[in-house]
Amino acid sequence: MNFVGNVEGREIFSGDVDVIVCDGFIGNVALKICEGLALHIFDLLRKSLDSSLAAQFGALFSRKAFKGLRQRMDYAEVGGAQLLGVRGICVIGHGRSNANAIKNAIRVAAGLARARMNEKIEQELAAVAQLA
Repeated sequence: MNFVGNVEGREIFSGDVDVIVCDGFIGNVALKICEGLALHIFDLLRKSLDSSLAAQFGALFSRKAFKGLRQRMDYAEVGGAQLLGVRGICVIGHGRSNANAIKNAIRVAAGLARARMNEKIEQELAAVAQLA
C-alpha cells in the first residue's frame, strides 16, 4: 500500500490515487457533483458540436470516440463499486439503476468474488499492520 495522505478535490481524477476514504455523506456528495458536472459538460459539448456546419462535420468524424467515452462514464455500464468494510462482497449501484446496471453490478460482484478480493484486502491490511 502506498498511503499518500489527504487528497484535494482537484486530485480525485488525477490517477495519483486508487482509493479515497471518506464518510458516506461526503462520498455521496462528491459522486453526485461529479455526475452532474459530467452531464453538464456533455450537454455543453453537444450544443457546441451542433453550433456550426464545421462543428457538425467534426462531430461526425469523432462519433466513435464520443460513444466510447460515454460508455466508459455510463453508470449502467459500470454497474457499481465495491463497498469496503463489509465481510463479504457488496456492490453499491446508482439509486436509479435500470436492468442493465443491475446486470453489470452482478457482473462486478461475481468478478470480485472470483478474484477473492476481500481475502486479498485482508491480507494486505494484515501485512501493513505488521509493518507498523
